[in-house]
Amino acid sequence: MPVLPEHRSVLSLDHLSSPRDVSSVLDNARRLQKAAEAGEIPALLRGKRLGLLCEDDTGAGATLFRGAAMELGAHVAHLRPSLSGLATPQDVQHTAHMLGRLYDAVECQGLDKALVSQLRRAAGIPVYDGLTLQDHPTAGLARLLDHGGAAPDQRRFVLQAALLQTIANLWA
Repeated sequence: MPVLPEHRSVLSLDHLSSPRDVSSVLDNARRLQKAAEAGEIPALLRGKRLGLLCEDDTGAGATLFRGAAMELGAHVAHLRPSLSGLATPQDVQHTAHMLGRLYDAVECQGLDKALVSQLRRAAGIPVYDGLTLQDHPTAGLARLLDHGGAAPDQRRFVLQAALLQTIANLWA
């Protein structure tokens, strides 16, 4: 089972800007990869509630997010977005506060970037914008894992490392 380093608070990995962030996510993905090879994936997100805010929860991105989070013990609820770019700031703020009370993090897929930014500012929890999309920085990190695993597995390990780093604040 992986050793858990000291607490680190990270709000979002949507923009992996520092070399430390990149190195940290890759190191943690490698730990998860080794744990999976040993058949010992720890349920480090047990008790965490994640929201998946998207129209269709059967798409590849939604399936990847749900599977990666659930493998670590999280509960994932699908939420259909009712907000749009035409929503009032009060509606967005009210929705963000409600999401922040109900969930430990929310993944948004297919929503307007400005709307996701508003939710992120008001929710008080990590709010991701397409964490599983191919153009997200975490997708590029999966290609940097040096173990010769399958690409979908490498993507899952990087996604799990990002979730652990931002939600559980367990891995630095």
